[in-house]
Amino acid sequence: MTILTARVPEELAGMRLDQCLAELFPDYSRSKLQLWIKAGRVQVDGVALKGREKLDGGEEIELDAEAEVVLENDAEDIPLQIIYEDQAILIVNKPAGLVVHPAVGNWHGTLVNALLNHDPNLNILPRAGIVHRIDKETSGLLMIAKTLQAHHSLVEQLQARSIVREYLALVKGWMTAGGSVDEPIGRHPVDRKRNTVRRDGKEAVTHYRLEQRFKRHTLIRVKLETGRTHQIRVHMTHINYPLVGDQVYGGRFQMPADCSPELAEALRNFKRQALHATKLGLEHPETGEYMEWELEMPADMQYLLKVLAENELD
Repeated sequence: MTILTARVPEELAGMRLDQCLAELFPDYSRSKLQLWIKAGRVQVDGVALKGREKLDGGEEIELDAEAEVVLENDAEDIPLQIIYEDQAILIVNKPAGLVVHPAVGNWHGTLVNALLNHDPNLNILPRAGIVHRIDKETSGLLMIAKTLQAHHSLVEQLQARSIVREYLALVKGWMTAGGSVDEPIGRHPVDRKRNTVRRDGKEAVTHYRLEQRFKRHTLIRVKLETGRTHQIRVHMTHINYPLVGDQVYGGRFQMPADCSPELAEALRNFKRQALHATKLGLEHPETGEYMEWELEMPADMQYLLKVLAENELD
């Protein structure tokens, strides 16, 4: 058994207990939460209430969660580059090209399959403990919870926007200064595989600053305040600085003027979005200690920057 705790925020005041639990513990089904309420495994300020009873806000909830198998995916012997691991969390460097979650067309060969091979006990955690994701063709740091308590803590930190997530991105165009993009993101009205900025979308905030400028490209450091699907790619395209190599949001490929043969070849052969999750910072779920990791860019991005810098001298 695992005791998970949460305080009812004021914005949920007046909500029924069962509805409130669904908001506070979204990784468990409503039917499972209802069973736990009826079994007396949910305490509100130390008292077991019925699911229909309304809350005032500010109450302390204790959920006696039961560890059970929630994943049926296969474990597969796929190499993992482990940056850090202890009894509560696992930090990995995901290579470009590796899908994070199994789905239609990608049931095997994913990060989830690799994690289940590394630690079979992760099958009792939602999504094998993965609490955030990065796109298939994005490289870099990813955090995984190894216990229910750690999972709940990391999800809460994400919701509180206290986790540090920074990316390095190479964009088309010569930026003059850093800035922020505060534009809601939602599903594209025509192409359902894409997202776009739209008024009725979900809040999305991206901050960026300049790292290095080239003739017609800019390397930027991006900090996420929210975590919408394809957020960096959508926001950078929205302000007319699409990511190099982005096959979905980057538009038609155009060779820049005054381009050396080496740079032309490098750009033509770079088939993924030039995006790397370079920094991750969080509060350890058990010790409360702030921990941070930073990774340099992978070889393909480093080579592209090298050729861009050499092209400056031509």
